[in-house]
Amino acid sequence: MKIGVLSDTHSKIKRAKIALDFLIAEGAEFIIHAGDIVEPEILELLANCGKKYIAVYGNNDAHLAAYHNDYNLVQEPYYFKLADTKFKLMHLPFYMTADAEVVIFGHTHAFEIEFKGKTLYLNPGEVCARNKALSECVMLEVKSNKFIVNYYTRKPKKEFKLQKTYEFKRQKSE
Repeated sequence: MKIGVLSDTHSKIKRAKIALDFLIAEGAEFIIHAGDIVEPEILELLANCGKKYIAVYGNNDAHLAAYHNDYNLVQEPYYFKLADTKFKLMHLPFYMTADAEVVIFGHTHAFEIEFKGKTLYLNPGEVCARNKALSECVMLEVKSNKFIVNYYTRKPKKEFKLQKTYEFKRQKSE
């Protein structure tokens, strides 16, 4: 299963739409937003993208509680199962325990990837291009025997470009 992952869109609605459209064009079957959504319009983009999605509140999203029942918004840490895989979704990197196969987080505005033991830790970086002059997102492909992560960046007024592909052998717990 291909899962599009983005985070830290902040108030950049156009950049969020470009990233979301790109991930869907690349075959994303599910979308995960790792927080700091900020704008209700970004929730609307997620809800109308034609894919199932989940989004976690970030430290800049308290005002979005008014929309909680209208969108698939969750509080951190949030555990769920997708593609026969246990996920933990959060914004702040405070719950970095290996109690899921995939731990997705945001907040730092920096792409991070690490595979320790049986757990993949993944931060897709920032869509908003606040800390650097580029937007970032990832495609996580979950296969029965491995995780494949494609890391993409986009400079202003350019197309998204694959920067690197990571593969990790999956070690299923019995």
